Amino acid sequence: MTMDGRQAGAGGFDETVLSSARARVLSRRTFLAGSAAGLGAGLGALGLGGCVTADGTMLAEATKVYGPMPDEKFPIPAVDISKVDPKYYRRTVRYESKEAPGTIVVDPRNYYVYRIEGDGSATRYGANVGRDGFLWSGDAYVGRKSEWATWTPPKEMIRRQPEAAKYARGMPGGLDNPLGARTLHLYQNGAYTLYTIYASSEPESIGSGITSGCVGLLSQDMIHLYARTPVKTKVVVLPA
Repeated sequence: MTMDGRQAGAGGFDETVLSSARARVLSRRTFLAGSAAGLGAGLGALGLGGCVTADGTMLAEATKVYGPMPDEKFPIPAVDISKVDPKYYRRTVRYESKEAPGTIVVDPRNYYVYRIEGDGSATRYGANVGRDGFLWSGDAYVGRKSEWATWTPPKEMIRRQPEAAKYARGMPGGLDNPLGARTLHLYQNGAYTLYTIYASSEPESIGSGITSGCVGLLSQDMIHLYARTPVKTKVVVLPA
């Protein structure tokens, strides 16, 4: 696996936003993409009024797929889909691959994650990916899975950003935790790479490079992928 720009212990999360928001509580909004205001602020902002969106995805279907999840340990609000380009909505697509069904393929160049379904098709999810200098490529596998995981900033992050030290012993799981509702931890040769595929509650981050190498899906998409992904699943990260 090549990991261009990777720093050992980088932790995979964006740190640039944090330095400009020192007065705020450290949260996924700080580490990833800034404040996500106005959840549910309006389907009308898409200007579609129930019409078919790009690629034939119905707005009504997207509203259902990305609706609230009140039964979660920490209830997840609906996604403000007006902040997501319709091309990043979850859908089944034609995708030829030599990889076995169940394999996860990350395409950082196009901001997609695919789950190979076989017969030339895949489930495709929109994603955020690593920013310049933190992109990597190669093969890995899911070494472990976690729900509402505790997040601990690595020592390297704390040295760069002392305000992260308050979580040196871990940030408990919750809506503001950078790992979100579900996390797939990526391993190589028995060692944790420090990279993850995680749940993001920042719809505006989808389709952008903002992290330190991790890959984020909308929470509803991540829960969907997580449920279908056993430990030891192969993960292929394509070159950007």
